[in-house]
Amino acid sequence: MNFNLASFEASYGLFSQIPPCTNIEIAFAGRSNVGKSTLINKIFNRKALARVSAVPGKTATINFYKVDPIRIVDLPGYGYAKVAKSEKHRWADLIEGYLDSDRDIRLIFLLIDMRHTPSKDDLHMIDYLVERELPFVIILTKADKLKTMERKRRMEAFKDEIPYFDQIHIVPFSAMTREGVDEVRSIIEDIAQNSNDNENDTE
Repeated sequence: MNFNLASFEASYGLFSQIPPCTNIEIAFAGRSNVGKSTLINKIFNRKALARVSAVPGKTATINFYKVDPIRIVDLPGYGYAKVAKSEKHRWADLIEGYLDSDRDIRLIFLLIDMRHTPSKDDLHMIDYLVERELPFVIILTKADKLKTMERKRRMEAFKDEIPYFDQIHIVPFSAMTREGVDEVRSIIEDIAQNSNDNENDTE
């Protein structure tokens, strides 16, 4: 697959607006300002495929991107306090509506800031994904912000802070050094290849 050919398709503010699923989908989830848009741009070699904002909570829609044969789905950032309760409920309905749907979701990349202890919302999301048996990979963002010993301490702490840590595929990511970009691309390519192989087997 050619990552450079990714294109923005559409944004939706309500789950009911989203058209039926026609391709396999890979979703990106995480707290507001954790770096989802930045990661998506790095994966697809683009500066502004996904809009990056310095204002937390800016992504208040589900955004769809297409790169054959898959769709990338950028879910709204959760956990941002400075919005009305009605907005929080709308975001929650968007995220849960999507994850609880019968769409062909092959994987969720769950982004967590490497510098900090996972939030209650992060832990809730992990439990949610495990409970619903949705496959996911945790991406630890902002890895370049930590010095070597700080990073080592955080990685040790995560073993106790993140449930099922030893059973989860973990990918450290840095927008500055591009650490993790190739690994995330490889995961996406494997899913796309398996999809193509399955289609060929059924023909």
